Amino acid sequence: MSKQIFTENAPAAIGPYSQAIDTGHLLFLSGTMPIDPETNTLVDNDITVQTKQIMKNIGAVLSEAGYEVNDVVKTTCFLSDIGNFTAFNEVYAEYFTSKPARSCVAVKDLPKGALVEVEVIASK
Repeated sequence: MSKQIFTENAPAAIGPYSQAIDTGHLLFLSGTMPIDPETNTLVDNDITVQTKQIMKNIGAVLSEAGYEVNDVVKTTCFLSDIGNFTAFNEVYAEYFTSKPARSCVAVKDLPKGALVEVEVIASK
């Protein structure tokens, strides 16, 4: 039985979707944006700042669902500018030390003008 996950420590969904869905063995996090959950606004227009905020938001949702960052088995990363790849990777590598499988692509635009978005699958 699937369960919707919600925490006030991460931004609320900006559309008709859940922060995450827990199937009991797999946790699927929706694309996570660099939004400060306290102000509900996009953080600084800097790839490092935005990536750090996303990692905090992912951590909050994982924690709410009873998962840890080392439970993450797959990420999908979206960058609005592939020129930010190196700076993004520096922050990403600090957070995902277990090196889950990953896809990282450049996209034309992201909601709210974000520079980056990350979705996650975790497993228990």
